[in-house]
Amino acid sequence: MRISIFGLGYVGCVGAACLAKLGHRVIGVDVNENKVRLINEGKPTIIEEGIAELCAEAHAAGRMSATTDVHEAVHNTDVSFIVVGTPSSKEGHLNLNYIYAVARQIGEALRDKAVSHQPSAVSGTLRHIVAIRSTVLPGTNDKVGEIIEEASGLKRGVDFTIVSNPEFLREGTSVKDYFNPPLTLVGTDMPEAEAVFREIYKGIDAEFICTDIRVAEMMKYVNNTYHALKIVFGNEVGNICKELNIDSHKVMEIFCKDKQLNISPYYFKPGFAYGGSCLPKDMKALKTLAHDHYVEVPVIEAIGESNELQKKRAVQLIMAQGKRKVGILGLSFKAGTDDLRCSPIVDVVESLLGKGFEIRIYDKNVKVSELTGTNKDFIMAKIPHLQHFVSADLEEVCRESDVLVVTNKEKEFAELLARYPNKIIVDLVRQWQEVDYEGHYEGLSWGDVNTNRAGQETDMTKDFKQTEF
Repeated sequence: MRISIFGLGYVGCVGAACLAKLGHRVIGVDVNENKVRLINEGKPTIIEEGIAELCAEAHAAGRMSATTDVHEAVHNTDVSFIVVGTPSSKEGHLNLNYIYAVARQIGEALRDKAVSHQPSAVSGTLRHIVAIRSTVLPGTNDKVGEIIEEASGLKRGVDFTIVSNPEFLREGTSVKDYFNPPLTLVGTDMPEAEAVFREIYKGIDAEFICTDIRVAEMMKYVNNTYHALKIVFGNEVGNICKELNIDSHKVMEIFCKDKQLNISPYYFKPGFAYGGSCLPKDMKALKTLAHDHYVEVPVIEAIGESNELQKKRAVQLIMAQGKRKVGILGLSFKAGTDDLRCSPIVDVVESLLGKGFEIRIYDKNVKVSELTGTNKDFIMAKIPHLQHFVSADLEEVCRESDVLVVTNKEKEFAELLARYPNKIIVDLVRQWQEVDYEGHYEGLSWGDVNTNRAGQETDMTKDFKQTEF
C-alpha cells in the first residue's frame, strides 16, 4: 500500500517506520525541513528504543522517504494519515487548527489529483482515504470531511472518505506497542475503507475492530482517563494502607488477580446507580477509615456523589417524558432477588411521589406483606406506604401506565416492546441492545438504539437536554 503520513513527530515517525516494516511504501510530510532531512537520511526524528534500526532498514529498502510538498505526497499515495499535534488550552479545549490546516491542504491536493486521473490502489471507487490518527474529540471526523469537500470540490463517500484510527502507544515502548497492540481500531462507515485497513494491518497479530466513527474518536479519551483514574485510585488506597501499616503493593497485587470482577468487563457497562447491601456500606467504610486517619481521598469521596447524580438523572429523564402515570418494572436492586436494601430505584420512586407522579410498581420477587428484617426496616424508613403502589400483576401496571421504567434485567421484561407497542419506555439497564419499537424508547446513559430512528433526535430528547430541574 502507498501511504503518506502528515506529521513526523512521535506518533508519525513511529507509524512511518513501522508501516514500512510491514512492507508499505511510506512518504512522510512535515513543515519542519530538519525532520524531513532526517527521514531522508534514514534517521528517526525522535529517540525511542528500536526506532533508529527501523528507520535505517526502511531507508535502505527504499520504502520510506519524506517531503515538505503536500501535493507530491497525496498524488503518490492512496491513504493519508493525519498525525499532527492537538495541544490543549488552559481550559482543556483542544486546538484543532493543525488538523484542519492539514485537511485543507489534503483537499487542495486531492482536487489536483482528481484532475490528473492518477490510478489508485484503493478498493472500490474511492480515489483516496484519509485516516485521523491524532487524538481528537468526537465530531472532528465530520468536520475534516467537510473541509476536504470544500477544498477539493469532491464528494465524501464517493471520491474520498475519512476514517478514525486512534493509536494506543506508550512512550518508551511505542515500537513494541505498534506491533503488539491490544487491538486495532478503525472507525468508518464504508466497507471499502475497512477492507483497505485490514490490508494495511494484516501483519499485526491483534483483534481488528471496525466500529462507528464517533465510537473510535471517543476511545482514546476513555482509555486515558481510566488509566489516570487507576493511578489515582491506587495511590489513594496506598495512602490509606500506609497509615495502617499495611503493605499497599500486596493489597493491589491481590486486587489485580481477580479477573472475574476487579479486572474484567463486569460492572463496566453504563447503566443505573449501584445499590445493595455491600457496595454502599463498604465504600462508605473505606472513606470513613481514610477520614479517621486524616487521609484525603477525593476520588473515593466522589464515588457516592456520582452515584447520587445517576439517580437524579433517572428522575430527570422520567420527568422529561411529560406524562404523570409511571410504571416501575422492578424494585429490587438486582434481577432475581428481593433485596431492597439501598435499591437505587426506591430513591427514584420516593422523588417522583414527592413531585406528584402517579406511580405503579411491579416486582414479582417483592411481596410487601411478607417483608421482614432489613428489607422491611429499609422500606419503612423510605416509603412506609409502599404497599399501596406495588402490584403482582405486570399486565395491570403496563396497561395503566404511560411511561414504563425498566430497572433490572428480569427475563419477563424482554417481550415488553412487542406486547406494549405504544408506550414510552425508559430503560435504565440496557435491557435491549437494539430496539425496533413503534413507541418511544430512551436509555439512561446511551443514545437512540431504535433501529427505526437511529441517529434521530426526538422532541422529548431535546426537552430533556434543555430542561432544568
